[in-house]
Amino acid sequence: MVVTVPLKGPKSASTEHTVTEDAVRTHVTPDRAPIRGSGQTACLVHIYPTGPAMGTRYPLGDNPVTIGRTDDCEIQNTDPSVSRCHARIERWDDGQYRVTDLGSTNGTFVNHALQRGGALKDGDYLRVGNCIYRFLAGGNLEAHYHEEIYRLTVVDGLTHVHNRRAMNEFLDRELARAARYNRPLAVVLIDIDHFKAVNDRMGHLAGDLALQELCARVKTVVRRDEMLARYGGEEFAVILPEADLAGAAATAERIRQLIEARPFVFNEKPYPVTVSVGVAVLADDKEAAADLLTRADKNLYAAKHAGRNRVVSS
Repeated sequence: MVVTVPLKGPKSASTEHTVTEDAVRTHVTPDRAPIRGSGQTACLVHIYPTGPAMGTRYPLGDNPVTIGRTDDCEIQNTDPSVSRCHARIERWDDGQYRVTDLGSTNGTFVNHALQRGGALKDGDYLRVGNCIYRFLAGGNLEAHYHEEIYRLTVVDGLTHVHNRRAMNEFLDRELARAARYNRPLAVVLIDIDHFKAVNDRMGHLAGDLALQELCARVKTVVRRDEMLARYGGEEFAVILPEADLAGAAATAERIRQLIEARPFVFNEKPYPVTVSVGVAVLADDKEAAADLLTRADKNLYAAKHAGRNRVVSS
């Protein structure tokens, strides 16, 4: 269901469904005026964090739109990681929408790259503090929006890998196939070591970026017929059809080494990250998905208790 609520402020476009450091920041004066009179051709969709605001659509029109915590921001976001006046989006005379950071504390990012000001392209991810929006523009905007809403039902908004719902459906299908054709199947569970310490020491923004970087690295190992999914929190799952114990353990070890090999970086400061990994293979054609995941989870915690940064398989 889509609920339509006007954007705040006298210059507002309209929005669908309202979302719910910070001194007031100085706005940067543009060197040319935005275009006027073109109508709505783009929108932002709130995709992270999850919760009641997920899927909220903010249409963008001719007037500038400010994202921030204060009441006079057209897109008000009360998350403490968002500055009072964090970023502004305007449509320029070339027809493009541009985002400008307004001196925010935690920065404005487009597709994981820090942006002080630049153009937005259809499909870009706009990060404001810990919150992420998807920029949609051009073509059939209504169709693009509904495609994005469907995508949010199967993809994790932060890491852009499959979510647990999609993983469960994929695992059920692969279990049925493995049982029918007597084929092997393996599950790999990955957990970041001392992740709470990363959040406590460097902040939740660093933690979120660490999850994104981990997924970017693991994706290089996962093949098209396999699946990487966010299992929960800092835990991820890789489903490996056609993998026996030796093959799954080898994949898990490649993942472990890939994470350990190169430090992660936040605010130009490197810091080490390691993972513990649990591996389980399908015991027989009667084993349920929950039982297979439970065995992988037990092996994951065995890896934790054995000192972390290792793989345990059975």
